[in-house]
Amino acid sequence: MHKEIAQYIQTGQEAIARIRVEYIIREQNILAAYEIIELFCEFVLARVPILEAQRDCPIELQEAVATIIFASPRCSDLPELLHLRNLFSTKYGKEFVAAASELRPESNVNRTIIEKLSVKAPPAELKIKVLKVIAQEYNLDWDSSSTEAELSKKHEDLLGGLNPTNSQGLIERSSVTSPKEGVPTSTALEDQNDRLTQSLTRQVTNTPNLPTQTSKVSSADAVTVDVANSQIEALSINEKSQSTQSSSDILERARAAIASAERASAAARAAAELVKAKLPC
Repeated sequence: MHKEIAQYIQTGQEAIARIRVEYIIREQNILAAYEIIELFCEFVLARVPILEAQRDCPIELQEAVATIIFASPRCSDLPELLHLRNLFSTKYGKEFVAAASELRPESNVNRTIIEKLSVKAPPAELKIKVLKVIAQEYNLDWDSSSTEAELSKKHEDLLGGLNPTNSQGLIERSSVTSPKEGVPTSTALEDQNDRLTQSLTRQVTNTPNLPTQTSKVSSADAVTVDVANSQIEALSINEKSQSTQSSSDILERARAAIASAERASAAARAAAELVKAKLPC
């Protein structure tokens, strides 16, 4: 993956590199989360006698237990965590589990785990940092100024609708009268639309060969569709050719997958041992 991103940087395809680098960051975050989960499982396992002796969760174990509960539905590779979650729910109650799952203030979930398992996009600073590391790794003379400028842009959130202040300003501007004609802008637009409609109506009435013209337009549309389909096929072929990876890149991905699997396996073993301890209810 590093080599692939380096090729995108070298060929000037920084937009694709910015997207692909998120995968690397997410993979690193998952590996770090597995390490923390493994430590917490071993920590709780070593203190099972304390859990047996106390009805409520001990203060020194609250962070570890709450973190395991929070991570259980977010780590699909570790089904043992869901078993632990059910055991903790039986012992400490559904409210305790809900507090950890919903990140309530009293939940004590490890903050690093919350950050590493977050579904939010990585911050711009981290993306640039990783891209610079990859560029240095492959000895690329990369100017990151354009990428930094692009990532620093604040895009307007259109899903939330117009800002009330901005919408009020738009309404006020739409009702301002034209300084030349003394007519509101909206009325002037309506009059212009009426005149355009009347003109088009006269042209259609005076045109005897309308079916022939329609057929020509349809033919032109068909040609346009054919051209568009050809372009789509060309783009598809180009995309397939670009997706072909070198053997070294495949080996790099395989090594990353093996490292992730080993870390997940270690965390799973720790969780399984904790499950076997049979926490008392």
